[in-house]
Amino acid sequence: MENGTYLYFMLFENLGNIRYAFFSLGFILYCAIALFNVIIMLAIFLERTLHQPMYILISCLSVNSVFGTAGFFPRVLTDLLSDTHAISRAACILQSYVIFTYAANENTILMLMAFDRFVAICKPLQYHNIITPSFLTVLIVINLTFPMIYFGISAIFLSKLTLCGNNLFKVYCHSFEMVKLSCSNAVVNNIMGIFILITTAIIPLSLILFSYVKILIVCRKSSSQVKGKAYQTCIPHIVVLLNFSIALISEVTLSRLVTLQLPIWLSVFLSLEFLVIPPILNPLVYALNLPDIRKTIICLMNGSK
Repeated sequence: MENGTYLYFMLFENLGNIRYAFFSLGFILYCAIALFNVIIMLAIFLERTLHQPMYILISCLSVNSVFGTAGFFPRVLTDLLSDTHAISRAACILQSYVIFTYAANENTILMLMAFDRFVAICKPLQYHNIITPSFLTVLIVINLTFPMIYFGISAIFLSKLTLCGNNLFKVYCHSFEMVKLSCSNAVVNNIMGIFILITTAIIPLSLILFSYVKILIVCRKSSSQVKGKAYQTCIPHIVVLLNFSIALISEVTLSRLVTLQLPIWLSVFLSLEFLVIPPILNPLVYALNLPDIRKTIICLMNGSK
């Protein structure tokens, strides 16, 4: 197969009229994700008291959710209504780049949030000297830049492969699925994939775990008032972290580590969880659990009325 040909999403074949139900569900989900995350971004942007590192990082999660879902939902909704499910190789690589840059950014933003909470709880007197606006800006820029570079290099290597098949058994473009179709040497792609997995998933998760263990140790020795405040800010982060980690592990396990004989619907759900559940759950968790955000959203809604 030549590099300029098309790839085909096979899971959209023979859906019949049920595709309209999937389209309606997907469209509602996409609108809800966009609405909830835009509300969080507006609340943090407009309310000056929320211009603090913790809330700025929460807004970064919302921006990342809008970015990632924009790479997935418009294409999958189009495929659900279309009779042909072909995508050019260039467009497929671009979609894969957007989706996995989103996943890497999500992990590293959660790492920065864990670091912020670690400094705030374990070194409260030094917090404002360590987490300065300029330092936070540098961390966010590095967080956004490195995944873009990693996956950009990976996309270049992917575009050089000669493919001997064109059927993708996914509902979105997946770089490793394209590597599986290759009939040329893909050693470099596999090494790059493992390197990206270690640097954007395993290392951030290890640092997050270390931060929360240290926070737990400090909280055990603190007063009930300090514990209550720490738990109020940490529990939403932990809920978001656990949800995304489980979703990401499911996707990696299904695509790379093992071959499981699962029903197609379950395999599709597990592979999509990291793209669908975190973007809609994150704003709800923060809006419901952090009083400052909740009050600002209520004020915005009352003001709009």
